[in-house]
Amino acid sequence: MKTSHIILIIIVAVVGIGAIVSLMSESRSYGDFPTATKHPNKSFDIIGTLDTTKAIVYDAMVNPDEFSFYMYDDRGNHSKVTVSKPKPQDFEKSTSVVVSGYMQGDVFMGSSVLLKCPSKYQDQKKPEFEMEVK
Repeated sequence: MKTSHIILIIIVAVVGIGAIVSLMSESRSYGDFPTATKHPNKSFDIIGTLDTTKAIVYDAMVNPDEFSFYMYDDRGNHSKVTVSKPKPQDFEKSTSVVVSGYMQGDVFMGSSVLLKCPSKYQDQKKPEFEMEVK
């Protein structure tokens, strides 16, 4: 084999290993609030529901890029969540919330929020047809 072929194989191997390491370090894992508390320096995606008994704190005049709320994760654990983004429209109507971020003390610090809102077709009834056969 020529020296240039060996060098090319080594370069391809190094780039491949670098890509794998990069993908592994950027991967997030789904978790719950207790797991995020045990690993405060790791990012998690928490799936849950909004706690509608507590107020959503958002004041666009004070800080338009931050809001906080309480939520239950999918295992029933409860925590305060502060997100460093503007509050999404119709946030209160969401049926499910996915927050990405990390735990800082007793507060989950979110960097992004995904919402699942109720379907606009959920309350609509299907039309009923009556056919008369002659």
